[in-house]
Amino acid sequence: MFESLQTVMRQFSIRLRMAGAVIMVLALFALFAALALGIGMNLQQQNRHFIEHSMVEQGHVTQIRSLLGEVQVAEKSMVIDYENAELMTAHRAAWDTAAKGLRAALAAMMDGEEDADNLVARDAIARLDEYLATTGKAVSNAQAGVYDSAKAVDRVLERSKVLMVGVVKNVAEIQQIVEAEAVATQAEIEASTRTALMLFAASLALVVVLVTPMTLINSRSIVRPIDEARRFAASIAQGDLSVRLAVTGRDEAAELMRALVEMQQSLQTMVGSIRSSAESISVASTEIASGNQDLSGRTEQTASNLQHAASSMEHLTGTVRQTADSARTANQLAVSAAEAAQRGGSVVSQVVTNMEEINASSKKIADIIGVIDGIAFQTNILALNAAVEAARAGEQGRGFAVVAGEVRNLAQRSANAAREIKSLIGASVDKVESGARLVHDAGSTMSEIVSSVQRVTDIIGEITAATTEQSGELGQVNATVNQLDQMTQQNAALVEQSAAAAESLKEQALKLSDVVKAFTVGSGAMGGDSPVSYTAVPSMPARPVTSTYQPKPVPVSAPKAAPPAPRAEAPAKAEPRAEPQAAMATSDGDWETF
Repeated sequence: MFESLQTVMRQFSIRLRMAGAVIMVLALFALFAALALGIGMNLQQQNRHFIEHSMVEQGHVTQIRSLLGEVQVAEKSMVIDYENAELMTAHRAAWDTAAKGLRAALAAMMDGEEDADNLVARDAIARLDEYLATTGKAVSNAQAGVYDSAKAVDRVLERSKVLMVGVVKNVAEIQQIVEAEAVATQAEIEASTRTALMLFAASLALVVVLVTPMTLINSRSIVRPIDEARRFAASIAQGDLSVRLAVTGRDEAAELMRALVEMQQSLQTMVGSIRSSAESISVASTEIASGNQDLSGRTEQTASNLQHAASSMEHLTGTVRQTADSARTANQLAVSAAEAAQRGGSVVSQVVTNMEEINASSKKIADIIGVIDGIAFQTNILALNAAVEAARAGEQGRGFAVVAGEVRNLAQRSANAAREIKSLIGASVDKVESGARLVHDAGSTMSEIVSSVQRVTDIIGEITAATTEQSGELGQVNATVNQLDQMTQQNAALVEQSAAAAESLKEQALKLSDVVKAFTVGSGAMGGDSPVSYTAVPSMPARPVTSTYQPKPVPVSAPKAAPPAPRAEAPAKAEPRAEPQAAMATSDGDWETF
């Protein structure tokens, strides 16, 4: 029954229930006040009746008895002092006064409501009037000397005595009636008082019977849900999110419990998502650390290859410088062989043709060197972007992979260009050797073409200038390759730092996973996606670049010098810039390719 009442009461708000309890108590207080007011007014009316009626009538009875005694005393005194006229007159005056007061007192008994004492008082007044008339006449006769003795007066007053006895009886009867009425009034007052006490006791019992159970039920309907909510919140605070809480009712406590249940569900979802994310982060950080270690090894291999390339470029620079020296020597030989050159006109024509081919090859070499310069410039920019991406690490590791792939592609293009340069230089050497043989064969006829010696001298001078310029440009290329080597070494250091950061991230992810494991969630509460595993593709071993070119000093016909390629700015002076967000939105295929 109590549970049913609690269920019903919880359909209303606590505020409404408390207001209802206050209204009920106030209504009971109003009922008590009305009851007390009615009982008080009744008692007041009874007391007023007792004071204004019974007490007044008792006072009248006392006055009547006193005056009645005075009348009787004055009557006897007049009989006794019959012979003394003075005393007789004084007693007559006292008797008249007492008689008038007695009649007035009896008349006062007749005021108010008509009851038994009024009837008796009316009878007493009639007898008193007869007594006063009889006695007054006898006293007047006595004063006039009609009677000869006191005994005669006393005999005359026998009738008056009989009437006085009747008046005395009436007064006694009035006293009895008044006393009986007073006793009855007191009994009524006492009965009313007892009734009031009984009503108060019954009202108090009613209050106890009604208010106490309702108060206990109301208090239990408030305290019990709050206690359940407290235990539920304590379990959540201890990390147990699997506890279930049944919510009934529509009061504030039910709303609180519903809010706690919603909070528990949100925490379950959040903790499940955090746990899944922590596992994913742990797996991803492990893969990132492994990939960074692999990338570190490949970067070191790339640095080694760049060192070999730098050595080859230095070797090539020395070869070109030696070619310039040989060209100057050929110039001197051409001046001394002016006479022989006249006879080798036809041979010189062939030499000129070969030199034109050498010139074309030299132009191709200049173009290829320009390509190498552009590739080196792009490689510099990509290296800077790789440094920026390496600083980000974490989830943005894919952008770094794309940049690293681009670096590898540019490195391959550089290797291909270097191989083509080597091939062209080999062909140029062959052509130079062929031209040398032709020049040697035409030496006997060179004296006959003196007019052409000056022209040959000029051409060889141009070849010398072009070769010198090529030597300077190759120096620039060598410096650029050295800078690229330095940047690659810096990239290797950054990759090592990235690997250390990934390892730290892995440790933090494990700590986060341990912290989240402190929460106990129910089955099916795990939120988020399953951990993602990334598989790093094994790196291909880089092939070291070795130089197989051996220069030979030969005189060549030099074309016009190509304009020098722009020097690449030092990477240390370039400001790192942020890559577009699109660079980070790479696919898994790019990551695997890397």
